Amino acid sequence: MNQFLDQAPQKVRLDKWLWAARFFKTRQIACEAIIGGKVHLNGQRTKPGKEIKAGSHLRIHKGALEWDITVRVLATKRRPAAEARCFYDETAESIERREKITEVQRLERSMSPRTDYGKPNKKQRRMIHRFTGKSN
Repeated sequence: MNQFLDQAPQKVRLDKWLWAARFFKTRQIACEAIIGGKVHLNGQRTKPGKEIKAGSHLRIHKGALEWDITVRVLATKRRPAAEARCFYDETAESIERREKITEVQRLERSMSPRTDYGKPNKKQRRMIHRFTGKSN
C-alpha cells in the first residue's frame, strides 16, 4: 500500500475518486449521483469532471445514508475495501449518524412480517388453474 500511496497523483476527477474509494459501484453511477446533487464538494454542488485534491471536503448522500469525509489520498485505481477506507477520514458525527440509521433499518426489517410468497411452483400453478377454471 505504501508503494501505491507514493505514486498518488496531485489531482483526480471526482467521479473517478468516488469509484476508486468504493462509494459507488461504477463511474457512471457516481456521475449520476454528482449530477443529481447527491455529492457536495466543499459545501457546493459540483460536476463529475471537477478535480479534487487531498484535503477536499465531501458530503455524499446515498439512499438514507450520508458520509461527511475529508479526502486523504487521491486514487485513480479501484482498490480492496480495506485499502479504500484509508483514502478518506470520516467525521465522528457522520459515523455515529450512519450507525444509528443502519440500526433503525435493521430493527425495521426484523419487525416486518416475512412473506414467503414467491412465484408458484408447478403443483401450485395446477391448483390455481383448477380453482379458477382456466386450462392451458
